[in-house]
Amino acid sequence: MNLAESQIKILERLKTRGPQSVRILATQLGMTTMGVRQHLAELQKRELVKQTEEARQTRGRPVHLWKLTATGHQQFPNGHEQVALELITTLQADLGQTHLNKLVDARSQRLQTRYEKALEKSGPALEDKVRVLTDLLDGDGFMTEVRLLPDGWLLIENHCPVCSAAQKCPQFCQSELEMFRSLLANYADVERVDHLFAGGRRCAYKIIINNA
Repeated sequence: MNLAESQIKILERLKTRGPQSVRILATQLGMTTMGVRQHLAELQKRELVKQTEEARQTRGRPVHLWKLTATGHQQFPNGHEQVALELITTLQADLGQTHLNKLVDARSQRLQTRYEKALEKSGPALEDKVRVLTDLLDGDGFMTEVRLLPDGWLLIENHCPVCSAAQKCPQFCQSELEMFRSLLANYADVERVDHLFAGGRRCAYKIIINNA
């Protein structure tokens, strides 16, 4: 689907920040409100965005927010989605869920080995490890960002390139959490605090500094 650069930026902003008002989008992207409205109207025609319910404010008029539709989310890469789903369905039918989980864990272990090698080359501080991990995940299509917290960091995955596969096989999610815990075991505790399949709009992990 051919989109203007400004329209792509709007989609990316809605993907990473969730529902936004026209005014906020204009400020963040350095555009006029009229320009943003025109782009949103075009994106709405293509069924990539839609308006949410009015957001009530303590003062002033209610604000309409814009968010991605399911089609809008699909504009972000999910790898070879259909092939993966067909393979998962076949493996579940032929081998059963237990064997499928073992295959997912084996994939996670290979991924963990690659990540471990990169973390070994990073600086010794936990912050260095977190930054490298964030970059690795971002490179793998998770649209990752990290935010500093009083007791650690919040690692946010704004996009899941294996979302459809994980929906069919939850072991993908469990293996990811276990991998993060293993990678940072000597430095921090890791908790999942937001999850797509628990009603969240993204997955997020709290990395808590281990003072032991």
